[in-house]
This record gives sequence, C-alpha cells and structure tokens, in this order.
Amino acid sequence: MLIAGPTASGKSALALALAEAANGTIINADSAQVYRDLRIVSARPGLEDEERAPHRLYGYRDGADVCSAADWAMDAKREIAAAHQAMRLPILAGGTGLYIRTLIEGIAPVPDIDPDIRAEVRAMRVAEAHDALSREDPEAVRRLRPSDTTRIARALEVVRSTGRTLKDWQAAKLGGIGNDVTLRPIVLLPPRDWLHQRCDARFATMFTDAGIAEVQALLDRHLPVAAPVMRAIGVPEIAACLRGELSRDAALAAGQAATRQYAKRQYTWFRHQPPAAWPRFEQALDCDGMADALAMLRI
Repeated sequence: MLIAGPTASGKSALALALAEAANGTIINADSAQVYRDLRIVSARPGLEDEERAPHRLYGYRDGADVCSAADWAMDAKREIAAAHQAMRLPILAGGTGLYIRTLIEGIAPVPDIDPDIRAEVRAMRVAEAHDALSREDPEAVRRLRPSDTTRIARALEVVRSTGRTLKDWQAAKLGGIGNDVTLRPIVLLPPRDWLHQRCDARFATMFTDAGIAEVQALLDRHLPVAAPVMRAIGVPEIAACLRGELSRDAALAAGQAATRQYAKRQYTWFRHQPPAAWPRFEQALDCDGMADALAMLRI
C-alpha cells in the first residue's frame, strides 16, 4: 500500500487508520522525517501514534548521516520484507517523490563522477552551466528550468564524466520493486485552500519552544549548511530567528510561506508524475473524507 501526496494532506492520519484496520506497518517515505533530530519540525508521528501501530524508518538516521534516495530505498525494501514476513500489510506513507520513484522504478547505475569534473561543474554559475548543457545534452536543457542549479549541474557532470547523458543512464534503472509487488496506491490531492490552511497551522505548531530547541541543537552541532537536515522546511526560517536575522513574527510568516510553496511543488508533482492509473483522492481528509479514502482502499 502507498499513501502519497503533499505535506499536510493527511497522509499520516490515513496511514494510521489503515494500519489499525488492516494490521499494517507504516513505513516512512518522507526525506525530512528520516532524521531523528527533527521530530517536531518535520511533523513526525507522535509517540502515541507510534504506540498504536508499528512505524518504521522514522527518525532512524542522525542529521550528519545524509540519506540518499538509494539509501532509503534499500532500507524500505528491508522493512517491506520484514512486514510481509510478520504477516502485516506494509504501508508506505510520504511525500518525497524521488524516494517513491527510486523504490518502485530502481536507480540509474551512474558510475562515480570524476571529482575534478564535479568540482569544475559545481563551481560554475548556473547560467554558464545551463549554456554548457545546451551544447552537451540539449535534450536535458529542454526538460530543466534555467534556474534549476542542482539538476543542471547533475546532468552536466554526468555527461562530462561518463560520456553518456543522464537520461540514457536512467533508461537502464536497476533494483526497483515495481514488477515484484502488488502496489495499491492512493495520491492525496485535497482542495488547495484546505491544504494551505493546514500548512499554516502545521508550521505554527512547529514554531514552539520544542521546535525551536530542535533547530538550536542542530545549529550547535555546526553541520554543513548544505546538509539535507539543515535545508528541511522550517529549519532555515527558525535558524534565522535564532540568529537574530528575522523577528519571531517574520520567521513564522516565512516558514508558513515556505511550507505552502513546498506543498504547491509537491501537489504539482503528484498530480502529473505518478501513473495516470494511480487513484487521486481530491477530498479534504475530514471525518467524511477519511471514511471515503478508506473505502477507496477497500478497508
């Protein structure tokens, strides 16, 4: 079972209801919730929820231990197998599309990138890298936004280091489970106004003494600014408040805006990227919506 969708769409609540109704084990598919440092700021399920049903891959990595999509997919395969062995229903719940796609489709076997080439590419201005990519992999340029620094650099370093385009490598993906399991997905795409209200309320809940303390503890560790745990939604805004760069009200507004923007990107991705056959559930997950969602899942 897979429950996917944007942040604040109700995935965790639906996963818990499904787990209780169907003897399930909930397996996290959210990139921020893998880090133990961010229970509050990543909106991980609470201790009471964890007591009601088994939860796996939540808070299982230290913030200094970067978790790639391939790392997570390997761990998820192990937890899915363990759930099956225990005669429980594995329920993947999360909004990180790259994690979900890597688990289902596999990962491209791109060789390690030459360090000198990576350093050269990553030192380029995004406009310069975009111009180079337009000559060396014009098809990739047509797919990418000119401002997408990370993906442009990745496509350019791959073609320069391997002599093959990233799309070429991706056509030879390995290790996906899509052909080995019976997948029953649901994509939550609730009304946008309801979702945005939930985003604002969620960040306000995070921006408490406990959430601020989590970010302060991260800052005290002096982790690299580029570390995924430091870029999780809410962390930069709360950190700016702690450093005196933003007032509390300004940080709250900035964090709420970042949460809504992230939800908007996820919403667009989950509307268009998963297979058309995957059911899209477009109701709000209130009491009636929860019942209807469970009925769609035939629970």
